[in-house]
Amino acid sequence: MISRSAQQAAVNTSSSCLVFVMLMAGLALGAKPRDRLVRPVPRSRPPAPEWDAGSTEIFAPDAFGLLAGPRPNFAGPEAGAIAASAPQGPSAPTAVPANGFKWSELVSGDTLTDEIKDLKDVVAAAVTNPSTFKGGGYDEARRAFSTIAISFGLIAVHDEDIRWRRDAATARGLFARAGFNCKVGTDQTFAESKLCLEDLEGMLDGNPPRRKSEEEDSFRWSSVAARPALMARLEQAENRLTAGLASASEFGRQREVFLHEAELVAALGEVIQQPDFEFHDDDTYRGHATLMRDAAARIRAACQDKNYDSARAAIGEMSKACSDCHGDYR
Repeated sequence: MISRSAQQAAVNTSSSCLVFVMLMAGLALGAKPRDRLVRPVPRSRPPAPEWDAGSTEIFAPDAFGLLAGPRPNFAGPEAGAIAASAPQGPSAPTAVPANGFKWSELVSGDTLTDEIKDLKDVVAAAVTNPSTFKGGGYDEARRAFSTIAISFGLIAVHDEDIRWRRDAATARGLFARAGFNCKVGTDQTFAESKLCLEDLEGMLDGNPPRRKSEEEDSFRWSSVAARPALMARLEQAENRLTAGLASASEFGRQREVFLHEAELVAALGEVIQQPDFEFHDDDTYRGHATLMRDAAARIRAACQDKNYDSARAAIGEMSKACSDCHGDYR
């Protein structure tokens, strides 16, 4: 006769065997114990959208109906090309060339930024103190501010990404106003010139201008600098090029300097032909300016190619264009 303890042990053994068999069967079928406990959670259906009169005026009933042209296939082979051609990061150009003109064919970003850096010392010397400024420094400041304003203007519309692009339009307005105001040396123009020097020094250190300028609704180059101030810078560049290109050895030593001057002349030769500049609609004047611009562009190419003979020939053509223009319009 089997004892009660033996019977209980047999029952426990049978139960354990049954649980083991069921567990193995579940594993064989790929089921997990937790899987059998998951139940879908009942959810309410979202309410149907109710559009009032104001909403229907703002949102189109079919957005795709407003799109024109074929839809892009972002999964196709051209998707990689689209992604590769997209501007990357904050350094991508933020401005479109004015009227599609490629200023890079006349002047580089290095020349424009170097010109601004070089003129900082001219401004600093002109505004050393009120007496220096009123004794003739205001005229030096006027010419420097005008060229700085034009340089920032060119940076703002250049077809390449250049340092100070983001703040170029603001700086253009600030220095343009100072250049026009410095026709006389007064306490007011001295104070404004000092503020411009501080703005310039801050930009050289990587900071935006502390002041703001009001942009005109319709930008015009003639509002950036007066033609006489630009003519003074052109004459300075012509003298440097004429003297420097007198010998091949000097050309070899200062080729980068001549490249800078030639690029600046080429750019200014285009700028002074823009609408509203004095004589901009005079065919003879435009002819002289175009010859000067093109000759300067050839000097630029000769400097890049290290071709002294080409540079020497082009400087003769540029000087003749300047001389003819001065004879007709000075």
